[in-house]
Amino acid sequence: MALHAAEEETIEALKKWWDENGVQILVIVVAVVGAFAAVTVWQNSRDSSATAASDLYEEILSLAINEPGVTVTDEEGTQIIAAANTLKSDYPGSVYSLYGALFAAQQAVQMNELDTAEQELQWILDNQQSGFFNQTEEGLILIANLRLGRVILAKGEADRALAIVNSVAPKTFESGFAELRGDIYIALDRPTDAREAYTAARQAGVSSQALQMKLDDLTSEGL
Repeated sequence: MALHAAEEETIEALKKWWDENGVQILVIVVAVVGAFAAVTVWQNSRDSSATAASDLYEEILSLAINEPGVTVTDEEGTQIIAAANTLKSDYPGSVYSLYGALFAAQQAVQMNELDTAEQELQWILDNQQSGFFNQTEEGLILIANLRLGRVILAKGEADRALAIVNSVAPKTFESGFAELRGDIYIALDRPTDAREAYTAARQAGVSSQALQMKLDDLTSEGL
């Protein structure tokens, strides 16, 4: 009988506890379940977006990368730019959109659409990620700056190109930036500075025939 009475007391205590706390517990449970469901939906959506962005980027690669000696046609270049624009508009936070813009800029240069090339490269710089887990690769940013400088120089804006080059710490791309700086100095009629820049490029590892020809031209002109 004592045991039975104790059980009844326990049941009554549980009922009283539930009356006082049951609603609060239900609210917490619903909130936790809701949060878990939201995270699951978000993760599924993110995975779906990543797959779609990856598919678009694969399309760009299939058009842009050909066998040696085979060039991309204007039609294919237009398709690359269109796919890159879709990546930028639909998946702007994806790394694929950044690399897609890089390919689009390359095609725009080949099609002599320098304004479009500049816009694509500037978009990369304006949309780079700085988060701890999704920081944009430093090499991509350096390449975008280097190519932007070349495009702006090709547009005849040497002073603006020099400002871009001088605003970047080139790090492992020192050779490319040094050679570009030399090209800019030639455009600015500063041959002494150009020679120093070309020499720095060679010392940094550039051994191309084109660079040697630039140095030879300065020598032949007595500069």
